[in-house]
Amino acid sequence: MGGRLFLAWRRGAAAAAAARGLAELGAPREKPPWRVLFFGTGEFAVVSLRALQAARELREEPLLDRLEVVTLPSLLRRGLSVKNCAQQFQLPIHEWPDTGPRGQFDVGVVASFGRLLSEDLILQFPYGVLNVHPSYLPRWRGPAPIIHTVLHGDTVTGVTIIQIKPKRFDVGPIIKQEKFAVPSQCTTKELEVMLSKLGASMLISVLENLPESLKHKREQPNEGVTFAPKITGATSCIKWEEQTAEQILRLQRAIGARIPLQTRWMGNTVKLLNFVEVQNILGIADKFLDEHRIVPGSVVYNESSRTLVVRCKEGWVGVKTLFLKKQLTATDFYNGYLHPWFQKNSKMLHGDCRFQTLNLTTVKKSERKGNVDAQDK
Repeated sequence: MGGRLFLAWRRGAAAAAAARGLAELGAPREKPPWRVLFFGTGEFAVVSLRALQAARELREEPLLDRLEVVTLPSLLRRGLSVKNCAQQFQLPIHEWPDTGPRGQFDVGVVASFGRLLSEDLILQFPYGVLNVHPSYLPRWRGPAPIIHTVLHGDTVTGVTIIQIKPKRFDVGPIIKQEKFAVPSQCTTKELEVMLSKLGASMLISVLENLPESLKHKREQPNEGVTFAPKITGATSCIKWEEQTAEQILRLQRAIGARIPLQTRWMGNTVKLLNFVEVQNILGIADKFLDEHRIVPGSVVYNESSRTLVVRCKEGWVGVKTLFLKKQLTATDFYNGYLHPWFQKNSKMLHGDCRFQTLNLTTVKKSERKGNVDAQDK
């Protein structure tokens, strides 16, 4: 009984707060220009913010007449991308959990924010809060949808504009949705640029006819739900015995620009920086590469292409540059580490000269902080 009374009290309190907000705002507008409160952090969000600013400043009949920004606190020296953009446009900026004046906006817009909005906050907006999400929901709900799209080799993704619900991420009704074909060999950064442009265009389209767009919203299907959790440093550790060449190359395209892939060499941590497909390397003998007695992680230097060739669970990957105490080319690594090892251990099997899986039990705080801006959708 006590629990039901508490829930009823909470619903009543939220409704009262919403009523106070709407009273301050007055009757909700039925058409543009809108008053928009924007929530965002990363590069994906910046494109939508720029589109909103252009719709406010560059149109003969502005789509917005008020635009303010909420972003997160950051210890990054360069600052969060959205905050830098808002400062450039001289927009009012609020640092979460401060969300600015209550009840003075028609609609909220979220892109790459990474925080749940309370029911009380959502109810302050007569038209609710829109979220620009870079996946074809319900596939890849969560903070890193673009990374997981690339990591899992999806050939089709999309952008979905949803209306936010409290308490859970990315479950709200769909307002607008478009599919997008993922280009072959596409990296996360490249795909992010493409989807951010599509998302910004879709957002403006929704705002141009907001009441009508909301009338046609639909619930997400129950089938096909997948989740896209944040990537940690442990994800960057290559498992040579478990991952195929294709999976490792996808991992590189998905996270390599932000978190270099890692392995171990004779007890030392090695970061692998520049990968190539083995079929693109001249001078590799197919008979040698198909030798099954060579165990995963085994390293071969191909002199003609100046490439390290590493055995995977299935297939091989090529590595051009790596970091071991300092940045090295494949030739540097061969001359400084690989060739001397063979000279000292000429009677040992080639499989003893190999990269091994690096096990990370914890991730440094600095690594986690450095990836907040990068991963949030």
